[in-house]
Amino acid sequence: MQSLYLKPKEHHRIQKGHLWVFSNELANVPRDIASGETVKLFTNDKKFLGTGFYNPHSLISVRLISRKDEQPDKEFFKKKFLEALKLREIIYKHDETNAYRLVHGESDGLPGLIVDRFNQAIVLQAFSAGMDIHIPMICDVLQELLNPTVIIVRNESPLRELEGLKLYKEIVRGEKSETVQTIHDAGITYEVNLFEGQKTGFFLDQRENRRIIRKFAENAEVLDVFTNDGGFALNALYGGAHSAILIDASKEALQRADRNAQLNQFREYSLVAADAFDTLDQMVESKESFNLVVLDPPSFTKSRKNLPGALKAYKRLNKLGLQLVKSGGFLATASCSHHVSEEDFLQSVHQAALSAGCQLRLIHKNSQPFDHPVLLAMPETSYLKFACFYVTR
Repeated sequence: MQSLYLKPKEHHRIQKGHLWVFSNELANVPRDIASGETVKLFTNDKKFLGTGFYNPHSLISVRLISRKDEQPDKEFFKKKFLEALKLREIIYKHDETNAYRLVHGESDGLPGLIVDRFNQAIVLQAFSAGMDIHIPMICDVLQELLNPTVIIVRNESPLRELEGLKLYKEIVRGEKSETVQTIHDAGITYEVNLFEGQKTGFFLDQRENRRIIRKFAENAEVLDVFTNDGGFALNALYGGAHSAILIDASKEALQRADRNAQLNQFREYSLVAADAFDTLDQMVESKESFNLVVLDPPSFTKSRKNLPGALKAYKRLNKLGLQLVKSGGFLATASCSHHVSEEDFLQSVHQAALSAGCQLRLIHKNSQPFDHPVLLAMPETSYLKFACFYVTR
């Protein structure tokens, strides 16, 4: 295992708990270290900081995996997975759900690795060269611990390109027939396609927030924008909503949402396959209105340089949503953009309300669920913002 040294005074952030070392923080680097190789990290004055994965092709040169001098072998991964599993088994009982995020990257001490469990299936993503090299070992350990019927690798994120890694998806254990699983979460059944659905196949990070809107849904006419698999609309219908309109640009997503609504024997819903902004514009022009509007868009920016444009998009989206909420109704709105702070997000909603001519009362705000923990030393591990407002005019 080769040794790397930080430049003078570059160790403070690492000693406080951050796990990333950027390329401009390293002193001279030997040229014979391969991408993904495990290295030892030291301060400039040769104090040991930990071991991690090195990548010469990435802005993040080292991702620390341990504060000890240890190799990422089978026992290492087994220990990490068991530690992560213990937390999830405390949080989520089987009668409540059979789907959860087992590993949330840096927050579970495994930088660049995501592992989601859906009933008898495992889906994983690797975002770093070091984790990518260890995928076969990771799959072996997960097979031994959890005995899934299928393991799927969904390595399609553009973030991999920043690491110099190829994009692909693959079934590494089991058969394709097992990639469609039935899961349950808080009384609702979903059929999830883990090979074709977005990211790891289903968005688990809004699970707690979906339940919250049940409180506002009784007898409500609901508009669910960027519905994907229908999670918010289904929870609204479960909570007694009179009707729901589900909007998504993806016909495939709406087919899954339709299937999920049928599985739960919901009838009072309709599907709209169209651009969200265009559809909301048309609804505003037609003077349609709803008791509850849910806005759960994809990330509007992947980098800080595009933040001003993202904030404009959030303002526009929330203005359209607010124009469709009846006085005395509710807006539930979210942002999954890490680079958009909670303060900036709420300010964009406030500006939207001023422009829409309505008054907002913030009645609930939330972030990520229990299986998506946050490291206080790493703000990068926090990304989801969710807020519910009571709307009056």
